[in-house]
Amino acid sequence: MPWKQMSKVMQRLELVRQLLKKLVSVKELCRRFKISGPTAYKWRERYRRAGLRGLKDESRRTRGRSGRPSALWLQRVRRERLRHRTWGARKLRHTLQKRFGAGGPSVAAITRWLKSWGLASGRPRRRRGPELFRKPLRPARRCHEIWTVDFKGWYRTGNGQRVEPLTVRDLSSRYILQIKLFPRQSLAQTRAEFVCLFRIYGLPERIRCDNGTPFGGGGPTGLTRLSAWWVKLGIEVEFITPGRPCENGAHEQFHRVYKAEVAKDPARSLAAQQRRSSRWLEHYNHDRPHEALGMQTPSELFENNRRQFPESVPLWKYPSSWQKRWVRGNGEINWQGIRRYVGEAFVRDYVGLKPLGPGKWNVYFGRLLIGQLHESEHGSIRMATYRRPRHNRPTG
Repeated sequence: MPWKQMSKVMQRLELVRQLLKKLVSVKELCRRFKISGPTAYKWRERYRRAGLRGLKDESRRTRGRSGRPSALWLQRVRRERLRHRTWGARKLRHTLQKRFGAGGPSVAAITRWLKSWGLASGRPRRRRGPELFRKPLRPARRCHEIWTVDFKGWYRTGNGQRVEPLTVRDLSSRYILQIKLFPRQSLAQTRAEFVCLFRIYGLPERIRCDNGTPFGGGGPTGLTRLSAWWVKLGIEVEFITPGRPCENGAHEQFHRVYKAEVAKDPARSLAAQQRRSSRWLEHYNHDRPHEALGMQTPSELFENNRRQFPESVPLWKYPSSWQKRWVRGNGEINWQGIRRYVGEAFVRDYVGLKPLGPGKWNVYFGRLLIGQLHESEHGSIRMATYRRPRHNRPTG
């Protein structure tokens, strides 16, 4: 059918005429005119109702509405919003319909009006602070350069008690430093266990861990109270990329071995399972040859550490040209009579404020940049964002 040689109305008229004659099936006519069955019946019904006029295109605009809000309803919504400054569009519409009857603006329309007036409820969008890149993950070349830390997935003992194994290992020698079973993940118990480890084995140069609790958090620099304590001890914290456990692949492989040989068939109680895990640790370190070490055992490559654990850690000190503020228990500092949130990871210590210009300071925890404080803004500081550089390859 030569569609381009006649107008749309004439094409539809020809279709309707052939439909009414019933000389050809509807399916065949639809194939010829390249339309669907419902479309063919639609034009036939329009022609029956209105004749040739019914074959013309109709406006898709909603009938009976201009699309513009009436001035009366705009005044009503604005007046009600100013009376109730915390109410949203749904409450405003419900109240106005009870007072003036149905037929008012929709929730979406009221929301648009509130936004255009600057009266929309909700928290203001937090402004971003400086964006920094973490150092790429590096391989371990000697003992105590990198410790890898993780909580293996929980499992239950024979009597049904839940256990959360904390595992710590030296990356270079594959020497297991500790397997400690906790009934639950606890920051206080984890820190106490690391105090024991640091007293026995000294301090590593770096600790590699994932971003979950109690090691990592969602605040500035990704630190928690535990990992911030590591930083104060002079230990560099290496966070793997979220969702990339392969960046700590050696530790994950060690977990698979532990699961197959110890956790898969656990002892009846937590204490018995702890004894079994400790015996397996000794076997892994001293008897089990490791392929990545040329079939040597971890104990053959493990060495003593020269970095000793200090029993007391002094508070941070900053240059005399900086300001310093004490971080309260809720993660806030007091700046010019106004409380500013900097992060709960830094409580009970000082942060340093380095002046950048009028009304603007960089906020540091030791040598780590936390964010920026702007005098004209209230509430939280502009938190710094630490990102992992692209193409970071898993190591170790």
